Amino acid sequence: MTSLDLSPSGLTAPGTSSTPGSEWWRSAVIYQIYPRSFADQSGDGIGDLPGVTAHLDDLAELGVDAIWLSPFMVSPQKDAGYDVADYCDVDPLFGTLGDFDDMLDAAHRRDIRVIIDLVPNHSSDQHEWFQQALAAPAGSPERARYMFRDGKGVDGATPPNNWDSVFGGSAWTRVTEPDGTPGQWYLHLFDESQPDFDWSNPVVHEEFRRILRFWLDRGVDGFRVDVAHGLVKADDLPDYHAPEDGDSMGGNERNVPYWGQDGVHDIYRDWHGVLAEYEGDRALCGEAWMPTVAEMAKWVRPDEMQQTFNFAYLVSDWKAKKQRRVIRESIEGFGAVGAPSTWVLSNHDVVRHASRLALTAASPQGQGIGPDSPGKPIPELGLRRARAATALMLALPGGAYLYQGEELGLPEVIELPNEVRQDPTWFRTAGERYGRDGCRVPLPWNADEPAFGFNATGAAWLPQPAEWAELAHDAQTADEASTLSLYRLALRTRRRYGLGRGELEWLSGYRRKAVAFRNGEVTVLTNFGRRPVVLPDGARVLLASEPLENGAVPQDVTVWLVAD
Repeated sequence: MTSLDLSPSGLTAPGTSSTPGSEWWRSAVIYQIYPRSFADQSGDGIGDLPGVTAHLDDLAELGVDAIWLSPFMVSPQKDAGYDVADYCDVDPLFGTLGDFDDMLDAAHRRDIRVIIDLVPNHSSDQHEWFQQALAAPAGSPERARYMFRDGKGVDGATPPNNWDSVFGGSAWTRVTEPDGTPGQWYLHLFDESQPDFDWSNPVVHEEFRRILRFWLDRGVDGFRVDVAHGLVKADDLPDYHAPEDGDSMGGNERNVPYWGQDGVHDIYRDWHGVLAEYEGDRALCGEAWMPTVAEMAKWVRPDEMQQTFNFAYLVSDWKAKKQRRVIRESIEGFGAVGAPSTWVLSNHDVVRHASRLALTAASPQGQGIGPDSPGKPIPELGLRRARAATALMLALPGGAYLYQGEELGLPEVIELPNEVRQDPTWFRTAGERYGRDGCRVPLPWNADEPAFGFNATGAAWLPQPAEWAELAHDAQTADEASTLSLYRLALRTRRRYGLGRGELEWLSGYRRKAVAFRNGEVTVLTNFGRRPVVLPDGARVLLASEPLENGAVPQDVTVWLVAD
């Protein structure tokens, strides 16, 4: 028996290392947990770590290989935990370090690896370092940990440059000095409560090595690195104004002085060495919104990260030509540096793909959709396309990421009342942008329980739509036609046929509005056109995202086939 057969998933067990080229992360299906919306054991309306532990059997039954937890560290929660005040402790909202250790141990006993979110671009303004910086004078070592700069003009009343925050408004805030006078400005690419670290300072590097080792020593299997392309800024901080039609994280923009600077790669080479000190194929996955796959691939060169999110795939149009192109470019681009491609359709920052794929207007990446948005999605079409897209994605070689609730077919929640919204984007743009709350609504577990089983009290930090009762986990469990059943079948079949470790071979002879390829023994067909696609002779259906029609694949349907 080889080392690849040590766990039910066919991957090496947590804590053991595999031979180069067969590491677990190359083919793993990783399930993103947004802790405040996953499950709430305390009953306060906010999900917690004991809630995660309570549902690990459900995730094992789903068939995932790993979980990634969005931030649960100490935070004032101005940006749902992405504003970290203490990187080495658990926020009481989510439990304790003991609860984390219990969850980690319980996951590992089920052969589920655990990746945690790390936020190195910025901290909370409540972080001890920033509080020390505010109390210290200009030019002090305390201020040198962050991006403090003098303003322009005689009295320094103009920001150092014209950069805008991702969340809207200026990226600079002026401080009041300890003596009460107006003082320097600090950079925050996101909310003003999230000051950017200065990564030209060796002290910052050493602190994050300490943070990495703290969690690695506890046994985590890796880190998802937030804003992985943003840590280093151009030396002279030149003026730059993002285009009005650009996306919020710079994914379609070039030569941005605060995204994708060469110096970030030195940071991840250093971190690669830290992870290499530990057994178990520990992994780094970067959130790097870059314009092309080739540029994203720079983050996963052999001595840097193990994975980076494939945002080009996530934002690709639901058209056969566009899908073929992005799949081909992804496999070639990542393969050129010896890395697997990753595939992802939804996460906590984007409109859920059960809605996004059926928008009748352009998808507003990072801005969200709400009651007054143009081009609202067509629900039935969105779910049909989402199921087909997921079936297509899970048949591709490489790693795949799922976002909590997509296995239930959850749509974006559009009709949230203004008074419940919490995303800083909503506040910083005075309601011009809805933000990301619509993809973060707490999950429905049990149709007939308070808060649909999210907890026992009925409290929920964002309200759940009444129609989610029919999408609840328990309502779908025994229904073979449900989206949950489709995901379970897809993950089980993906593992059985080794699709994550396979190789893609494009098939000819199909119309241009079909995507057709073979991965090992499995043939995959997705029909994007109105005319049904006839199945090849002698084919047996392993999986279909929707029922076939007279033995043919209808529009917006994916099938997996093997020779009978």
